[in-house]
Amino acid sequence: MPHVTKKITIPEFKKRKKTGERVTMITVYDFPMARLVDRSPAEMILVGDSLGMVFQGLEHTNPVTLDEIIYHAKAVRRGAPTTLVVGDMPFMSYQVSSEQGLTSAGRIIKESGADCVKLEGGTYMAPSVERIVKAGIPVIGHIGLTPQSASALGGFKVQGNTLEEAEKLIADARALDEAGVFAMVLECIPAGVAKVITETVSAITIGVGAGTHVNGHNLNAYDILGLFDAFVPKFVKQYKHLAPEILDGFTTFTQSVRSGVYPSEDQIFTGGELITQRYPTE
Repeated sequence: MPHVTKKITIPEFKKRKKTGERVTMITVYDFPMARLVDRSPAEMILVGDSLGMVFQGLEHTNPVTLDEIIYHAKAVRRGAPTTLVVGDMPFMSYQVSSEQGLTSAGRIIKESGADCVKLEGGTYMAPSVERIVKAGIPVIGHIGLTPQSASALGGFKVQGNTLEEAEKLIADARALDEAGVFAMVLECIPAGVAKVITETVSAITIGVGAGTHVNGHNLNAYDILGLFDAFVPKFVKQYKHLAPEILDGFTTFTQSVRSGVYPSEDQIFTGGELITQRYPTE
């Protein structure tokens, strides 16, 4: 069914917390994917720095630049005019100072047309979040497994397993909530911890491997469609398995070219008789 409703606003998102209506965020990086999400019922698109690993084939998200996020967010914005677009703030585009964070967030909004930004970090990032929010830019927080600092966290693994870690996550969530985020991503944390955070904060919680007691969920389009199969995290459910079908399409095309089946008469522009008469061939 075509997605014909108008783009949801931030205040309307906040109401979802009270009504209990769950939100859906899908991560995409390009115009064709964005067009499809825009025609779906999903309310949000994240242009994530995960593009470094999924789209560029890098080993980490950290090499992704602010200019690259803006480039991809522009394409997504053009493809999804009726969906709320979130621009991810890449590594070292906001960690230096609150001023740097505000400048980077402003560039994403101004140059790409995104509706809001997302940044990683808890209590220590709250001053930067507050500065950005006060400038009129909506912010989504991100705690738990934060890929930009995965090395410091011991790799891509579940966070908040100990009481001390869980308490820190709850404190981080409260700090972000007080700083003014309208939503926060909870990535790879135990379901019980996510439940406490969801019940503690006024912001919408969006789970990425955070159990069922959250206000919404985010998955990458490439995971949903079974296109990125190099590594499938535990929290991912592949709703389609398109990689084998695409591979079969590429293979069939190659074989048809080699055998001369492609192009057929249906794919050929007819005409040119006058020039062929002038240059006859044997």
